[in-house]
Amino acid sequence: MPTPATATPVPFAAPAPGKTSDLEIKDAHLIFDSVWQELEAGFGRENLRFPKEIILLGGAPGAGKGTNTAFIVRTRGLTCPPIVISALLDSPEARVLKVAGNMVGDREVVRLLLRELLRPEYRDGVVLDGFPRTKVQVECLKLLVDRMHALRREFYSTPLSIHFRQPTIHIMVLFVDEKESVARQLKRGRATRLHNEEVARTGIGELLEDRPTDHDEQLARRRYRVFKEQTWDALQSLKEIFHYHFISAQGPIEEVEQNILRELEYQSTLELDPRTVDRLRGVPVASEIIVHARQELVKRLDSYELEHGELFSKVVCFIEKKIVPIVLRHAISGVAQINTEDSVLDEPLALAMLIDVFSERGYHAVVDVHKIELPERVDLSTGAIKCRMKKVYRISIRFQGSEIRRG
Repeated sequence: MPTPATATPVPFAAPAPGKTSDLEIKDAHLIFDSVWQELEAGFGRENLRFPKEIILLGGAPGAGKGTNTAFIVRTRGLTCPPIVISALLDSPEARVLKVAGNMVGDREVVRLLLRELLRPEYRDGVVLDGFPRTKVQVECLKLLVDRMHALRREFYSTPLSIHFRQPTIHIMVLFVDEKESVARQLKRGRATRLHNEEVARTGIGELLEDRPTDHDEQLARRRYRVFKEQTWDALQSLKEIFHYHFISAQGPIEEVEQNILRELEYQSTLELDPRTVDRLRGVPVASEIIVHARQELVKRLDSYELEHGELFSKVVCFIEKKIVPIVLRHAISGVAQINTEDSVLDEPLALAMLIDVFSERGYHAVVDVHKIELPERVDLSTGAIKCRMKKVYRISIRFQGSEIRRG
């Protein structure tokens, strides 16, 4: 699968991704197969319905995963909260490991995560914060996606096919360099401590998690080294398999959000079911048809003048005398609605000319044709009512209106 274009990253002297060992692959299969058997026994194969889209959000400590998660969720139109692995792993044993800056066991991570992913609120898509972080977890992710594809094939021609759509997997890595990472961790520690002191003093609000690593520069640097040596390596190994986005989070939040938007631009061929893509192939994408729209407009207008001069002259005259005066009276609102029965528009080409003339002048014109039957006479021999067809052209002209200062 081709890798989408990525935002220009901050230079990063990380080690090249190491190859996953046979032992790590074996461990991943043992863990995943055990967890999968539990799921099938507990839920039933037909109920193993995982999210259509999974955005795996990783990043250096202090890169802003928590800060940017809400923005990513809105950008993708998701309505569910993110799954934060650290929140899932809330056992006493897990807390001891996290406080020391270490990792929680792969088996517990995979078991809790897969069960969580089956919740109905995640069906359309979810942001996953903090997974995968090890090579074993990477292999488990690959096995999960393989099983999701297998379930899709199994239920493809059944009434349950809508529950097993083609999965879309995004790997999103937010990056800051070590200096920025340590500075942000220590800044977060100071802010957390001040907040918790205020909560303790006033009794208002909720206490925030206060990590020892956010108060000790050496522990903060250790967290960053763990990211470089383990998490970064694990995420890099997915680069050639899934949609991979390496995003600089070094700058201000507005800049980071723009980087995220560029990376997550909608690409229908990557997200829609192949059958749906084939069905829509004949409908051009808007971004494609506007590339040469201006040149095509100029070409059409010149052809009207050179090849249909008489009709073009009548249309322009109609615009100048009948429409422009009305448009001028609506200069403030920027919207003019005109109804006309002028016969010059009975020629189909005339409507195209009218729309193109307004487009060239910077307006947006829409013409709607309404046909109305009007009774004229009664046939005395048959009693039938004879009608004539009346055409009413409803023309809507929109443009940038004028702002009025008040007060």
